[in-house]
Amino acid sequence: MNALTIILIILAALIVLLFIAGWVLSGITMGIKRQTYEGSRAWQEERYDLSWYDLLKKETYKFSSFDGYVINVQTLINPEPSDKYVIISHGYTDNRFGALKYAKIYLDLGFNVVTYDLRGHGENEPTYCTYTIRERKDLRELIKDTIKRYPDLKALGLHGESLGAATSIAVLYYQPEIDFVVSDCAFSDLYRVLAGGMKYMHIPEALLKFEELFIKLRYHVTFDQMRPIDSLKGNKIPILFIHGEADNLIPPYNSEAMVIATEGYKDLRLIKGAPHAESVITAPGEYAEYVKEFLEVVYSNKDK
Repeated sequence: MNALTIILIILAALIVLLFIAGWVLSGITMGIKRQTYEGSRAWQEERYDLSWYDLLKKETYKFSSFDGYVINVQTLINPEPSDKYVIISHGYTDNRFGALKYAKIYLDLGFNVVTYDLRGHGENEPTYCTYTIRERKDLRELIKDTIKRYPDLKALGLHGESLGAATSIAVLYYQPEIDFVVSDCAFSDLYRVLAGGMKYMHIPEALLKFEELFIKLRYHVTFDQMRPIDSLKGNKIPILFIHGEADNLIPPYNSEAMVIATEGYKDLRLIKGAPHAESVITAPGEYAEYVKEFLEVVYSNKDK
């Protein structure tokens, strides 16, 4: 076997390895290792009292999204009759039980709370995650469904965590009929977040660009489409950004960038010592007060 043949074999092996790496990495990035309802609820109960949830009247139902995909929803009915509603979107791999750590805040403020399983999560049919591309269309349809389903509705807002927060920002592209958004630890640009993580692990960023080729090939989407910050151009809907100062997964610069990008009323609150998606666990009283103060400003301005 001559030297040229050996070189060609090595090159062929490298190409095969790169192909396998791109295929595996794209599957990991776009896949959803989803939690069960039981597991998600157990996580909540280890960290705060959830006894109030079982006492509530609930409406559990399904609706068909823009492409016929069926999504599971549950509305928590406020014990006091109310015409105010908020839709809470949970984080990546979680399900509607992940929304409960925020639900009590809104129930105490007089809202009915709409929780749901994001596409590919909870009890929905398994599928891949598109990091706001399809998810924001689902949320747009849920907003329409909520308005139609509850004809008494006079106030409607969104609250999201992580992927759910990014989706709540991204849906603003469609200028939906809502009054406010509370965004907790959303990413502004998924590529930048992933690239930052790879740099931290001393992995060449070029590998991420290579992976994107397989994401486009397999899922027909690109990282350029996973930028909620682009949906804020011309936005006038009030947004409260909340972010944990100790969030190393989706760093606070994501919320800081979106504060600058949006054109409507906005506020940014950083929670000291809070890791990713645990601001409300780290400082529950402070968190609830921030939401209350924000909504007071939103509705006082709306009534003028």
